[in-house]
Amino acid sequence: MYLMLHIPDDFAEQLSAGGDIEREALEALALESYRAGRLTKAELRRLLGFGSQPALDAFLVSHDVFGTYTERDLARDRQDLQALGF
Repeated sequence: MYLMLHIPDDFAEQLSAGGDIEREALEALALESYRAGRLTKAELRRLLGFGSQPALDAFLVSHDVFGTYTERDLARDRQDLQALGF
């Protein structure tokens, strides 16, 4: 799918000053879709063309997107630490 957006010239200059505006728009849309739960991590990786999971993870961290940590995760970590004697 191709998406065409109309951006007034004065804003287009500001927005494109950072580099590849098309890539930035794709990343912004993809990140927001991931945050909203409309994309899985695997789908996000494929959409953005990252060749490895660590590359995607670094991208997410650089955009302040961190994985979820549930109470169940905490309970499991506590059990693991107790089993190790901590």
